[in-house]
Parts: sequence; C-alpha cells; structure tokens
Amino acid sequence: IFGTLFDHIGFDAIKDDLFRHIVIARLAYPVSKLKTVDYLYRYQGLKIEVDTIYRFLDRLNKTHKETVERIAFEHTQKTLQNITVVFYDMTTLYFEAEDEDDLRKIGFSKDGKFQNPQIMLGLLVGENGYPIGYDIFEGNTFEGHTLLPILESIISKYGFARPIVVADAGLLSCDNLKNLVDKKYRFIIGARIKNENDEIKQKILAETKGLLDGQSIVLVKSDKTRLVISYSDKRRKKDEYNRKKGIKKLEKKIKSGKLTKSSINNHGYNKFLELSGKITVTINDDKIKDDESWDGLKGYLTNTELPPDKVIENYHHLWQIEKAFRISKTDLRIRPIFHYRKNRISAHICISFVAYTIIKELERLLNENNAGFSPKRAAELTHTMYELEYLLPHSQKNSKALLKLDAEQQVLFKIVCGNRVL
Repeated sequence: IFGTLFDHIGFDAIKDDLFRHIVIARLAYPVSKLKTVDYLYRYQGLKIEVDTIYRFLDRLNKTHKETVERIAFEHTQKTLQNITVVFYDMTTLYFEAEDEDDLRKIGFSKDGKFQNPQIMLGLLVGENGYPIGYDIFEGNTFEGHTLLPILESIISKYGFARPIVVADAGLLSCDNLKNLVDKKYRFIIGARIKNENDEIKQKILAETKGLLDGQSIVLVKSDKTRLVISYSDKRRKKDEYNRKKGIKKLEKKIKSGKLTKSSINNHGYNKFLELSGKITVTINDDKIKDDESWDGLKGYLTNTELPPDKVIENYHHLWQIEKAFRISKTDLRIRPIFHYRKNRISAHICISFVAYTIIKELERLLNENNAGFSPKRAAELTHTMYELEYLLPHSQKNSKALLKLDAEQQVLFKIVCGNRVL
C-alpha cells in the first residue's frame, strides 16, 4: 500500500532501497531506528545493521533532501493545479538530552519542555495541508525570523508566482510585515486587536456593537492595510467560559495566600489583578468588565483586496497546518528525538516529511473514494495484510499471491492499487 503511494508520488526517482524501506517503516511502524532494524528483518526479511542505518542518515540530507522537496512540491502543484495561497507555522521538537550544541538550543517550548534542547521546525503547506517545503532552525530562533527565508528559498527554486501568505499573529512583527510588503507579498495574519492603539480600539468597539453571529466590519489602517473584525457567538461563549475559569483560579490563589507580588505578571488572567499597598492583591472588576466587551471578536490583518468573508475563510484554513504537526507528532511519531548529530536530525525530519507527503496523498484518495476510514486506520489495516511468495515445482521463478482480505482491506487495496489482481 505505502510502496505504491511512494512510487505514485515520484519518490521512486531516488534509487536507494534503504531510503524506501525506512520511509515505509515510518508509515507502517513508526518506531526508533533500532526497532526499525527488527521490523525490516521480521517483515521484510532484510538483515540490516543499525550502524548501516546511521551511516545512511549521515549522508541522507546531503544526497536526497533537495530531491525530496522537489518531488513533494511538484506533487502538491499537480494536485492543487495552482498554488495561490500558502500557510506557514512553526513547532518545537525537543530532544531527550540535557546538552546543547550549535543546533539544539534551549528556548521557548510550546510543549512545556523548557529544560530540553530543541529545534524549530518551519512547515509551509498549500490548501488542504499539502506539503510545499520545510526547514529547521536553532532552538532559540525567533519564529518571526523564519518565514521569509523559507518563502524566498522555495520561490527561487521552483519559480512560482508569489502567493498570499497566511500565518498566525505570533509569527510576525512589524518589521516582518514591512519585509513582506517590500518583497511584494500579500498576507493574511491573525491580528492582536487588543494591542492596537486607543483610537483604533475605540473604533472597533463602536463599530462592532450589535454585530450578529458571522457578521464583520473592515477598518483601513494608516499604512493602508485592512483590519477585518468578525463576531461569533461560539467564540463569545468560549471567551466568557475561559475568563470565568481563569478568575476562579485567581480567587482560589488569593484566598490560599499563595499568590504573591513576586509571582504576578501581566500574562493570561493576571491582567485582572491589582496591587495596592505592600502586598494586598485584589481582582479589578472594571478590568473584567472591559474585557467582556471584546468577547466574540476576532481580528485579521491583510493587505489583499479579498472580501472579508474570503479573508476569514483563508485564515481559518490554518488548522490544516496544525493538523500536519499533529499527524507528524502522533501518527508518525516525529518526536521525541534521540539523535544528537546534526546530519541525523536533518535526516529524521526529511524522512518524516516524505512520510507526511504520502499520508496526505492517502488521505486524498480515501476522501475522494468515500472509503469511510482515516489514513491512521489504513495503516492499521496493512498490519494484517499478508502476501505469500511461493515456488511451484516446475517453475523457474517465484510467484506471489495476496491472502484473503477483509472488507475494509479490500476497499483500501482497490483505492490504492487499482486494477492489480487480488
């Protein structure tokens, strides 16, 4: 199943059997490289030393990364036909080690692994999460400094027209937005509307008053960018719920006496606290009331000419890249990482990128054919699909035959392998 998809996408252009075996192992049984050796022997009859795999990893990034990215990009371009919008985000990948080096640095961890060295993985995808390219950065790199280098590198290599860039607000600073504009990029990013100046905040609250579910307004800023503000009943309920939950925690800490001046910052719901005297901590009801006026509102900053509903729709597709990271971290088990050499780390990410590309193609085929199950379920089905290889007494070569498949396995086989005889 996965071998057919590997060939269909074009990765068979890489004439290296070990590359093929390691990628398919990552899809079927995503385990450590040491256990991959056991898998290859148990299910493929291949006797490969673990050192052979490590030596292969040492050279993989240098020999195959560029080809891998080109094959994935060309497949995405063929699938989407025209890449007009791209989505970018970053995630941290931590290491089961305590020592830093030139690549692995201790930095801000989205996973709460603040004491573990980490790297930053930047992923660029098209619509529906189809992969375009990736890169890795030192663990203490500021996220906002990674977008433009990846964009410029990919466009210079493949020569496609500058797309609309969609990214989360946390990735972009004012300088980065200016750089995107200078490079003629159009963008849609999440706006931090509560951080705008007082004049704009007053306009937002005045013009959004009375908005109904799904309605939006547009404000033009002094730099000619447009601020789209939408209102959602669902978001209002979520904002209200989260605030009440946060306030309850604050009240509990105040009553317990565990909340002290030294532990207070302005993050999260601590913004509702007020200090008076030496150590008196109280909750400011006026700040809570002010926060309530923003419930249900979400902002999007853009320099495109798209109508508000299209701006919002494009931004909401960012969940696809969150899904990509979730697939990579769970189904493909890209983390935790035990490698410590830069070449092997890069090779591990490269293999996972190829595996993700294959997963997305499998997902596309399953959806188009209304299979009724997910790629993860498909991987599980392959675990009990067996092929018998045999030699008849008067035959000159071995023959192969698939053993009987259940109903789901037959659907999977037909979707991926087409008219091949069962």
